Amino acid sequence: MSLTVSIAQINPIVGSFKQNFKMISDAILEAQKQNADVVLFPELVITGYPPEDLLFRQNFLRKVETMLQDLTQVAPDIAVVIGAPVTRAKRLYNMACVLKDGKIIHEYAKRHLPNYRVFDEKRYFRRGGSATDSHRPNSSIVEINGHKVGLLICEDIWRKGPAKVAKAEGAEVLLVLNASPFRSNKTKERIELLKKRSSKNQIDIVYANLVGGQDELIFDGESLIFSQKGELLLQAPSFESGLFTHTLFKQEAQKPIQPVEQHTLKNIYDALVLGVKDYVNKNGFPGVMLGLSGGIDSALTLAIAVDALGAENVEAIMMPFRYTADISKHDAAQQAKTQGVKYREIPIENIFESFVSALSAEFEGLERDVTEENIQARSRGVLLMAMSNKLGKMLLATGNKSEMAVGYATLYGDMAGGYAPLKDVFKTAVYDLARYRNEIGDGTVENPVYKEIIPDRVITRPPSAELAPDQVDEDSLPPYDILDAVLRMFIEEFQSVDDIVAQGYDAEMVERVANMVLLNEYKRRQSAPGIRITKRAFGKDRRYPITSHYRWNMT
Repeated sequence: MSLTVSIAQINPIVGSFKQNFKMISDAILEAQKQNADVVLFPELVITGYPPEDLLFRQNFLRKVETMLQDLTQVAPDIAVVIGAPVTRAKRLYNMACVLKDGKIIHEYAKRHLPNYRVFDEKRYFRRGGSATDSHRPNSSIVEINGHKVGLLICEDIWRKGPAKVAKAEGAEVLLVLNASPFRSNKTKERIELLKKRSSKNQIDIVYANLVGGQDELIFDGESLIFSQKGELLLQAPSFESGLFTHTLFKQEAQKPIQPVEQHTLKNIYDALVLGVKDYVNKNGFPGVMLGLSGGIDSALTLAIAVDALGAENVEAIMMPFRYTADISKHDAAQQAKTQGVKYREIPIENIFESFVSALSAEFEGLERDVTEENIQARSRGVLLMAMSNKLGKMLLATGNKSEMAVGYATLYGDMAGGYAPLKDVFKTAVYDLARYRNEIGDGTVENPVYKEIIPDRVITRPPSAELAPDQVDEDSLPPYDILDAVLRMFIEEFQSVDDIVAQGYDAEMVERVANMVLLNEYKRRQSAPGIRITKRAFGKDRRYPITSHYRWNMT
């Protein structure tokens, strides 16, 4: 007997029970139309993932129970496997619930709770245990349409044990509920893992993953089905919602498919677009605005914003000063025109002079220094935040990961904003993504149609904050290719200064960069949230103290 499974790869909103109920119900009814025997949803899809400390609120958990009961009545004839936080015997579990015939017929509690990087599940949940432990509901096996089906939840499949146990208990197929966040090259890891688990245990695996943006996390979907031979049978698209149906245990041999070839820059760019789109729309903003300086960071941010929200929902503001080059003004205006966004210039000369005049008595006898540069940046920040307040549109911060790492940014100035799309994008990657966007133009990766969305001169000219005469970033920082290499090793790989120097980098430079990272924790703690695309982002991934005397000293 065959088993037809529909994967509901959907984009819930944390805490939006009404909208999530409709989204889930629509998927169940569509799966029923497609004659599915079972529809599989992602992990904690009822609440959205991650619900974080909302899980401490009993009213929140009661709404979950109510919604589960309501869902049992949507289509009683089809089995529904759905993720929810469920309290049993006064213990909260990350649960897979099976709904059928108007009731909950089975529950499985996640056995392995991740507590690393962006995950804090041990803060909220008890782990599932053996079936003999009354406080830990836990046989993973449920019968659906004459087949023994094993249930696992996300981290469970990354460990060897749960799949092996389910197979030993008689499972013919594993249904795996996931909320697996995106980061670069994650798809390859998932495919290799599931290929190994399915072939090693000789069991089919259906892997349903969440899609959508939630604060700094992006879920890329890409739900998968593997045969017991480790052959890929289905790969859902990245960053798209949808229902994907496949029939298992057919008499005829199932034809494997080749994995969709991953294009790293496309995946990163698409993740940034989805992150902006969902953050703005889920939080109810009518649009966004940003300061467009004529530099590469704001240029890429503008392109992402337009692709995410449409030109009609994006405004760009150039705020020139005496040090702003004419080519910066020209290039900013050209990009705004090319992308069709509302654009204006508001000079800051008078605002800057008013600040300096007000402070003249306090600064008498003191040399001009970075203070005056920061006043320029903060003048712009004040203007942008005022316009954001008045117009209701969210301000996008345009800083990148390299700048955030070493503190090459002004608090309450260019760091102002509600969301930072490039916060986890190193400067070298900013250039790569800008070139990628132009190469794609009005086409696709498969059929590119080149268009200069971002003016070529913005990409090729030396980067500058334009806060002083003839200023370029390399006056203060190492070249970005060197800086980014050092930052990757220090931040993402936890290499020591000695380890980095041993690879041929200048000792004084590496120690200086490392100490800049450590000294600027206070700035990053006050920065806008941004989209996570690497394995170690500034935000949930990083928990360093602000007050700390720890420094690198080669001597």
